[in-house]
Amino acid sequence: MKKSAWKLGAMMLLVLIMMTTVGVASGNNYEPVPKASNQEAVYINGLEIRDGKVYLQVDPIEWYEGEEANQVFREREQDPEMTEAPDGYYIVNDTEEQIELPVADDAEVLLQLYDHTGRYEDAQISWNQMVSLDKFTNIYKKDDIVDMKWFPFHITIEDGVVVKMIQQYVP
Repeated sequence: MKKSAWKLGAMMLLVLIMMTTVGVASGNNYEPVPKASNQEAVYINGLEIRDGKVYLQVDPIEWYEGEEANQVFREREQDPEMTEAPDGYYIVNDTEEQIELPVADDAEVLLQLYDHTGRYEDAQISWNQMVSLDKFTNIYKKDDIVDMKWFPFHITIEDGVVVKMIQQYVP
């Protein structure tokens, strides 16, 4: 009887801890990335370092959120049973392109979710984590737990050079 009570108590404590952790990890601190004229939504399909410079191979996309996503979804999908974009966003990528862009050495990189330690349980959402470009290149190469190619990025371009990258979290 004591063993059963102990196991039940331990199980309840574990469930409580997990619920609290999930609640913190999925807290709704998300804010859409403000649009700017020199900003583009892309998938980063490749990353190379040549002569000490970082180059991205990007595929531009159209990123929609909220009511704008629902409107574009209805126009393009025309499914009478689904009238809203799943998960509140919609991506249009009618033509796949590969555009190479250099990245400024001091580019600002903000990530929402990445592999911190090599353990699945440590890959938690933490909004707008600033990392160096060097750290980002290492994160990008490690794709066994969180693959950066899965996520859209909002990149800011000045004079043909990427100066800022913001990972777009997608549920």
